[in-house]
Amino acid sequence: MRSPLTNPFQAGSDVVPDVWAGRADQLSDWRDVLRPRRLAGLYETGRTILGEPGTGKSSLVRRIARDAADAGDWVTPQIRMPSGADPLKLVASAVLRLADAAGLRASARQRVTDILDRVEQVAISGFALSVRGSDGPEPSTALFDLLVELGDAAIRQDVVVLIHIDEVQNISDDAALSQLLIALGDALSHEVEVRLPGGGSALRFLPIVVYLTGLPDFEDRAGARKGATFARRFRTVTLAALDEGDLLAALQPFVISGWETADGDGGVDRVTMRTEAARAIVELCCGEPFLFQLAGQGAWNAGQADVVTEDDVLAGWRSAEGEASAHVERILGRLPPREHEFIEAMGALAPSERTLTNIAESMGLASATQVGPFSRRLDTTRGIITRGRPYSFRNRAVEAYLTTDWPRA
Repeated sequence: MRSPLTNPFQAGSDVVPDVWAGRADQLSDWRDVLRPRRLAGLYETGRTILGEPGTGKSSLVRRIARDAADAGDWVTPQIRMPSGADPLKLVASAVLRLADAAGLRASARQRVTDILDRVEQVAISGFALSVRGSDGPEPSTALFDLLVELGDAAIRQDVVVLIHIDEVQNISDDAALSQLLIALGDALSHEVEVRLPGGGSALRFLPIVVYLTGLPDFEDRAGARKGATFARRFRTVTLAALDEGDLLAALQPFVISGWETADGDGGVDRVTMRTEAARAIVELCCGEPFLFQLAGQGAWNAGQADVVTEDDVLAGWRSAEGEASAHVERILGRLPPREHEFIEAMGALAPSERTLTNIAESMGLASATQVGPFSRRLDTTRGIITRGRPYSFRNRAVEAYLTTDWPRA
């Protein structure tokens, strides 16, 4: 019954795990706010979901995209941005596939044909069309025009167009990034005239939703360098650690009724989990979604019985502890030197002594004002700490790693 083939925990990047924990606010935002409002022709900004590695930002939007596709909406695949890639080429290719699915190729309107031809050029050459001054509209304008046509088709079909662009921090060309954000932002704020059932007409916004996901560094590039326009058109959410209650709730089906799985003989049985085992998983993962999946995966694979015990959890964690440590080291390794120094100084202090003055003194600086910019970024941009009296760690895995609290089996 319990084997790697039947394991419901998935400790991997960009996967939608079977055992889902938390993020109720973001799922509710899509279900109760974003989709209904855009479908009704009302304005809503795009969403930028940022977070340190392992916070589940890509998995969150992939789950939203899966739910949207199940509802009949038109959804792009996860458009990943490799370092150095041309974002306009990748997004144009994905939008062209949606246009084909929407039947725009069959349109008899010359304008639609011209737009498709131009966007096909963008899908081949991307931002290079602007650089070499090719005849026709700018790549951003062509992409915008196609999004408008796609939105019009979505209105007629009563569906939503969902575009998901991942790893946005890898877009290194500022000019290409600007064109991409302008095309997407203009499509979100574009109004079209529609005929009303009782006669007359009204203006409405297109049923287009855009999700951008990536590391916190993107906020600096897009926000500071692109100005207020980006901030008005995209609402940014920085994902932090999960609450213990959310994690326990995700494991409750195991504890109460068991997890349905194949029994190896062509039938179905259930694997249950002891309460103390569930609590051990929650304690070990420190609120990190990746570590939660890692601890659950190890516990499942540690035995074959139909009950997951605390001993299974500890045995699984022993084999996964190196990967768990490497996960936190990746978060710390991304920090600039001064921010890293701030975190280490904060971790060396007792929780009650983590004031800005004490942290500055531990760093060898004369005043708290000298470390203010570091603390703000670690709080508002990265979501690793919470500024208060005293300061505290929002990322409990980082805190545990820097102190004696790191979970060891």
